[in-house]
Amino acid sequence: MLDFSTPSLKVDRSAKTLRELTLEKMHEAIFGGYFPPGDRLVERKLCELLGVSRSVIREVLRQLESEGLVETIAHQGPVVATVDVDRARQIYDLRALLEGQAARVCAEKASDETLQELARLNEHIQQAFARDEFTLVMERTTAFYQRMFLGSGLDVAWEMVQSLNARINRLRAMTISSSERKSATSQEMATLVDALLRRDADAAEKASRDHIHKAAEIAIGKLSRS
Repeated sequence: MLDFSTPSLKVDRSAKTLRELTLEKMHEAIFGGYFPPGDRLVERKLCELLGVSRSVIREVLRQLESEGLVETIAHQGPVVATVDVDRARQIYDLRALLEGQAARVCAEKASDETLQELARLNEHIQQAFARDEFTLVMERTTAFYQRMFLGSGLDVAWEMVQSLNARINRLRAMTISSSERKSATSQEMATLVDALLRRDADAAEKASRDHIHKAAEIAIGKLSRS
């Protein structure tokens, strides 16, 4: 089980909205395996674990269902959705298409400021990786790709990625804790950033696709064995 070092699922009421905080906690719990695939999500139990009202829990469960992380089964209610090999492969294929194209356009058209910011964001990702702060790795990785897409003017493509982001992060959580991924990811991202800074569109697209394909191999291998 992936350890996100979360000592408690209780929600901190001091920031954001309760719904946002509760959603974040549920993301962490699902990505980290606290709630494994097929696990029933009983409202009363969730209220006790998270310290929030049933109305908040219901809102969050609806959001999780819209993200593909939860499914409602007759006579059981909401359960954590199962990740299967076919769906995982489709998600990685879509990522390769969208992110590969975004890397190409970014190298060709993004401002120098955007490219420098991407380099800084990658440094922040690697710092979180070095500390095994996997939740932060995912947050900063999302920020990296958001900047790459929006800095390239690919707003609609980013909206498509966002619609898959929860499922992308669920798969990402399966791979980033792998011992072989820490050093490999660092090198793969460094290759991508270097190509972007050199404005080598072909190399940037290739680096992006290679990074995704290698992550896909690990995730699909784990799913095949489960």
